[in-house]
Amino acid sequence: MSLSIGIVGLPNVGKSTLFNALTRAGALASNYPFATIEPNVGIVGVPDTRLAELAKLYDSARIVPATVRFVDIAGLVRGAAQGQGLGNQFLGHIRETDAICQVVRVFTDPDVSHVEGDVSPERDIETVVTELILADLQTLEKASARLAKETKFAKDPERNRVADAAVRAQKLLDSGTTLFAGAASAGIDLADLREFQLLTAKPFLYVFNADSDELADSALRQRLSALVAPAEAIFLDAKTEADLAELPEDEAAELLAEAGLGEPGLDQLARAGFRALGLQTFLTAGPKETRAWTIRAGGCAPEAAGVIHTDFQRGFIKAEIVSYGDLIAAGSLVAARAAGKVRIEGKDYVMRDGDVVEFRFNV
Repeated sequence: MSLSIGIVGLPNVGKSTLFNALTRAGALASNYPFATIEPNVGIVGVPDTRLAELAKLYDSARIVPATVRFVDIAGLVRGAAQGQGLGNQFLGHIRETDAICQVVRVFTDPDVSHVEGDVSPERDIETVVTELILADLQTLEKASARLAKETKFAKDPERNRVADAAVRAQKLLDSGTTLFAGAASAGIDLADLREFQLLTAKPFLYVFNADSDELADSALRQRLSALVAPAEAIFLDAKTEADLAELPEDEAAELLAEAGLGEPGLDQLARAGFRALGLQTFLTAGPKETRAWTIRAGGCAPEAAGVIHTDFQRGFIKAEIVSYGDLIAAGSLVAARAAGKVRIEGKDYVMRDGDVVEFRFNV
């Protein structure tokens, strides 16, 4: 399942530094606008402590985590929706992603210029959101004449529903609210707007790039988290995260402990990105490997089987499933079966995050 998250933001907020830390890919990070012109793409493993425990239980030769695809997109500037800077290119690259991660600068550093002259997280968030809203309004305005013709005489309920959703969306966007934040309360089904590929309909999450003092300021964190709700907020120091990513695991853990941090901010971001995309994992384990597989939340057992191999979905018979917690508590699959914790599920079973599964199928 190839879903991606676009890393966006104003120039010089730490996007490429964050991307480097996430992927160790060495993307260019420079102190001038548009250092990133063509998007850099990186695949990031989603940290999951369950995999190591399962691997011990099954004596697996390797561990394969779920992954998230991050895309580092060129810095946006005010006026992007009217083509300023790399506006059209920037917006086109976002349109190709499935979720948006805005990096917001909180740190102050006189050696790193800010495109607006000073640091203001609130203003920077508003700038990016405004440009995305303006781009969506342009898209809907262009479509309005076509929708009017399609619905003037036709009695197609689907097209009427799309036209109504488009009108509602325009009103919501005109109020300065993104579709992600306000569609539900405005009675808009985002599925009715899918054909327009609207930017603000994508899930959002925010990374606040701060220094150590700001990370320790709980009042600041609460204020900024409330500012971007319902989107999830991650707080980290991109430069520190980049340094941690270069260290051996034991040294990185020691540095985290000294800094009073429980885990790298990158781990939090990878998991938040996974949630923003509406994904969950199911697990398989054996001597060869322990693996986390990706499925959309709400997916059924045959769909999960198809993630492993299309033949598994076509020939699906049933799935033998035990929850991760029950399996670890029992100590083995045999013991879990004896305790009545292993279930046989059919085609209508909705997968749960952390299900450990073995599929049965006809070839």
